[in-house]
Amino acid sequence: MTVTQDEKEPEMTVTSTPIEQVPPLDRGEAATLAAVENARMVELMRSLRPGEWSKATDCPAWDVRAMASHVLGGMEAFATLPQFIHQMRAAKKAAGDGPFIDGMTAVQVRDRTHLTPEEVVERLAEVGPRVARSRQRVPALFRRMPMKEEVGGVEETWRMGYLLDVILTRDTWMHRVDIARATGHTLELTPGHDGRLIADVVAEWARRHGRPFTLTLEGPAGGVFTSGVGGEAIAFDAVEFCRILSGRGAGTGLLTQEVPF
Repeated sequence: MTVTQDEKEPEMTVTSTPIEQVPPLDRGEAATLAAVENARMVELMRSLRPGEWSKATDCPAWDVRAMASHVLGGMEAFATLPQFIHQMRAAKKAAGDGPFIDGMTAVQVRDRTHLTPEEVVERLAEVGPRVARSRQRVPALFRRMPMKEEVGGVEETWRMGYLLDVILTRDTWMHRVDIARATGHTLELTPGHDGRLIADVVAEWARRHGRPFTLTLEGPAGGVFTSGVGGEAIAFDAVEFCRILSGRGAGTGLLTQEVPF
């Protein structure tokens, strides 16, 4: 996996940022990040050669083809109400006694096995900009709806707005990382986009463990983040830091604290 920095954006100045100064994502910023991330996923998928669609990924059950189908299904679920209802109903049946999210992702992949790689890319390109806008317009009542998810073996209650504004974009971003790693393609990283997503991950990670730290994240999407006095001093590549928190790598100390993607 090769990492490049967009020459159009200035390189991030490495300064120490107290974690409380990292603002939460508001709805408008979340929509902008989603649109950019969806477009970058399309660009990466368009660059793949035919043989690369069958490459294994860091998600053992999925090759690149299945992962792309999941990403497409996740976008299409929130693009139209009929598709959302279909996936919710089918996921409950597919999950059985297992986690609902496993049923949902299985349905997303299964429903798109008939598509060619070219059709997957075409549909990603069509739905990506549209779903970024539609997620921003979801009514407040729906955004406040609770949902149950498991993080690190512990069941949590999320609000639907957290899923819409944060998790869906993180999920696409992490799968873009997965696909770049699987195929050896360039992973585009910039401070303004990827750096903002990663800073939001760091802020949530800090809230979840509540311990002091100094965290140095390397690369074009990195930075230095601090909380409290003393604590662990951690230095990692920014992308690898996120992979560890997502469960794709092994961490020690504060890096055992998972963050949902």
